[in-house]
Amino acid sequence: MRVILDTNVLLGALISPYGPPDTIYRAWRTARFDLVTSTAQLDELRRVSRYPKLKAILPAHRVGTMVNNLQRAIVLDALQPLPQDVEAADPDDAFLLAMALSSEADYLVTGDRRAGLLQRGHIGRTRIATPAVFCAEAL
Repeated sequence: MRVILDTNVLLGALISPYGPPDTIYRAWRTARFDLVTSTAQLDELRRVSRYPKLKAILPAHRVGTMVNNLQRAIVLDALQPLPQDVEAADPDDAFLLAMALSSEADYLVTGDRRAGLLQRGHIGRTRIATPAVFCAEAL
């Protein structure tokens, strides 16, 4: 099973141990599924983790360890642009949709209820779900 974790899920795993994002991250670390990421997402993770409100609660070494661990995932270097008939409600999420299409992932897991990803429900063969739903269905 191939899974994409939205950056908010990855950060959630660092912020809140033992919640669904942490459960998912730990499941990947024990090889329960293949994780798909991209250089664009790794860049976003580094950038977002430096925001003042996150920097105050996330030690840089924990973010660095996660980025290093993610290098062992399936890392997509170049993402194709989205087809013209596919639009991201939030342009900052376009790379997640492109990752889903490029990798033919089974799941895209996101906690962002405002950006329109969850309302979409799927893209191609990829199901879009919350961390709690993913844990209930796949772990």
